[in-house]
This record gives sequence, structure tokens and C-alpha cells, in this order.
Amino acid sequence: MNHRIRVPEVRVIHEDEQLGIMSRDDALSAAQEKGLDLVEIAPRSTPPVCRIMDYGRFKYEQSKKQKAAKKHASSIEVKEVKFRPKTDQHDFDFKLKHVRRFLEDGNKCRLVVIFRGREVTHPETGTSVLDKVVDRTSDIAQVDMKPTLEGKRMTMVLGPKAGVMKRSPKRAEKAASDKKSAATDAGTQAKPGGGEAGESARTAEAAAPREE
Repeated sequence: MNHRIRVPEVRVIHEDEQLGIMSRDDALSAAQEKGLDLVEIAPRSTPPVCRIMDYGRFKYEQSKKQKAAKKHASSIEVKEVKFRPKTDQHDFDFKLKHVRRFLEDGNKCRLVVIFRGREVTHPETGTSVLDKVVDRTSDIAQVDMKPTLEGKRMTMVLGPKAGVMKRSPKRAEKAASDKKSAATDAGTQAKPGGGEAGESARTAEAAAPREE
């Protein structure tokens, strides 16, 4: 970036405009005139490609995207629902409602069939229960992990299908809060001198030579 770029010539881009091939010094001067930075983005090209940009703002936006991705990843939980090979219909329907609600809230659901005594010698009874759950949730769920038997526990994981998630009131409230927070951040960045982008602009202005 800027004076750390060592090559004599670079191809320069500003926004979506191709400024052509320039000497490194001319490219640096063009960036300084705009109060921006010269950033090398394709060092292996001949000549290397540089973009004139607000590097401080770029870093800030990248950081926001990473935080948003982490927040989304951490918001998905895995809920566990336990069944028995001989779960009666009433209990099955009750637990199925929980499974559907978890999936509609955007969570994954771990289904566990617990065997007792010699029941484990007939694993097909557990598979039958899981197949029944899959059939009754096929409109909103997909199988993320097929049934596996470990000891006396048969486990399968369901995940929500794309486009069918229905937010619970709690999640809707959180989404509204996140949206409001994002709007506040955007407003701060829009103000002159606000945030890291403003700091970068002030630094560039201080570094630029003043005319007497």
C-alpha cells in the first residue's frame, strides 16, 4: 500500500474506471490528490494492478462483514429431542411439535433414539422412528447427518431447508435490534470525520503537502 509498493509501473483503477498504466509516483500522486490510498490488489499481473481507495473504510467494512458472519453462525443452535423405539403416538406427536418448532426457528435438531436392554439388537426399530420424523418434517427439513448407532444411542441431525425459516418472536426482536445497530453504524460513517474512514481521510489530508 502507498509507498510500500516497490514496482516502477502499475495499472491503476479508481472505482470502476480504468486510469491506465502509470509510474508508481504518478499513481501515488493521483491517490493523494483524492485523499485516498493506493492499494496493490493483483501483484502477479504485468504490470501489477493497484486500486485507489479509502483503505480505512475498506478495512472497517470487511470487519463488519466478518462480525455479521460470526453472529449469524453463532445464532444457529442444535436442539436435542429424545425418542424411544416404542414411543407411543401421543408422545411422538408432542415431541414432533418441538422438532418442527426448532427447525422453523432456524435451529438444527439432533434426534436421538435411546435403546434399553436387548432393544439394541433390533436397530431397525430406531430407524423406523427416525424415518417417521423425517417424513413428517419433509416440508421444512433436510437430513444433515444420516442415522448412526453408537452404543445404545442412534443419532440423526436435521437442518432447516433454505427459505422456510420462520423466525420466533425472540429471533425477530434480535433481528430488528441488529438492523437498528447496523443503521446507527452506517449513520456514523456517513457523518464527515466519522469512524475509521474519517480518521483515514484526516490522516491523508494532514499528510498531503499544502500550497503556500
